[in-house]
Amino acid sequence: MEIIVEKMRGVPVQQSSVEIVERKGLGHPDTLCDRVAEELSIAFSGYYFKKFGRVLHHNIDKCLLVGGRSDVCFGGGEMTIPIQVIVVGRAVEVVGDEKVPLEAIARETTHRWLKERLRFLDPEKNVIVETKIRTGSVDLRATFDSSVPLANDTSIGVGFSPLTETESLVYHTEQFLNSAEVKQKYPMIGEDIKIMGIRVYHRIDLTIAMAFVSRFISSKDEYFHVKEELREYILAFVKKLTSHAVTVAINAADSYQRDIVYVTVTGTSAECGDDGQVGRGNRANGLITPFRPMTLEATAGKNPITHTGKLYNLVAGEISAEVARDPDISSAECYLVSRIGKPITEPRLLHIKIHSSLDQKVLEEKCRGVIKKHLNQMPQLWTGILERRYSLF
Repeated sequence: MEIIVEKMRGVPVQQSSVEIVERKGLGHPDTLCDRVAEELSIAFSGYYFKKFGRVLHHNIDKCLLVGGRSDVCFGGGEMTIPIQVIVVGRAVEVVGDEKVPLEAIARETTHRWLKERLRFLDPEKNVIVETKIRTGSVDLRATFDSSVPLANDTSIGVGFSPLTETESLVYHTEQFLNSAEVKQKYPMIGEDIKIMGIRVYHRIDLTIAMAFVSRFISSKDEYFHVKEELREYILAFVKKLTSHAVTVAINAADSYQRDIVYVTVTGTSAECGDDGQVGRGNRANGLITPFRPMTLEATAGKNPITHTGKLYNLVAGEISAEVARDPDISSAECYLVSRIGKPITEPRLLHIKIHSSLDQKVLEEKCRGVIKKHLNQMPQLWTGILERRYSLF
């Protein structure tokens, strides 16, 4: 295992002239796919553990959402073509003489989760779940059979800390708009919210796509009135979080003259032709940050025991966060690379990049203790993942 601790050169992101940050909220089709895949991994893990005493091999990390169709109008509307969720992956199908009911678990879990999180979508009626899950290869199943789990893949995990003010603003604004408090005050806000934040010097522009729920909007005039009220409401919230000048635009494609508005029956664009896919949304820290290190690895749906595509992204974030809490370190980035078949606690490479004025030897001593602790704890991460103690997107 190679461990490299290096001082970063150049200007930290928070001091750069420009920054771009995006977050896809709870009801966005890509986020729905991520969440469905992860809920299935948790459900399969729970079933395996309860029935057979341990979590068995699975990777349910390929999921596609095919958007439906709706007939929407002010004050109401209905879905005319259901949403289709196609789940693809690998999982142990048979143990001894017992067949694992993968299809039933997938359907029941997906319908239950969607019903719990999307207030105005009836999954039993409007969501078709199709499964394409097969048994995994022998060599990958064998990575489970070891005292220390062996890496399921040669994968990259990255993390960084702390968030910049812009990153934090984008993240917390979406969380605020999808909170119970805001939904009670403004029930017309659907769960499908996407925020693009752009900072240019000391000005932040937030462009917010927000699916309005048609039953709460009686006319075009009311729509534009509520939208302006919400813009002021959001501005009041974000001004508490930043000293920068902030502008907010909601549903920027709207046009009063051309009767263009963003209204939905269910609160998600998945009802009207917008599709989704695992891995196209937020990274493991809940953001899309092109000015930061990122990996294309999708964390959702991968098994929590051996798949370093999930574990290393979590651990890289945890290591970065702990290192950056040191008052003498202003920021940290962590990169891990696994090698398939090797213990998950022994990455092929672990690279930490740091902004700090500390001596190199002191930095290495501080980092190695943090690294050792988090690598040793990795075989126990799966319990926290199943208990949903980690936010993966």
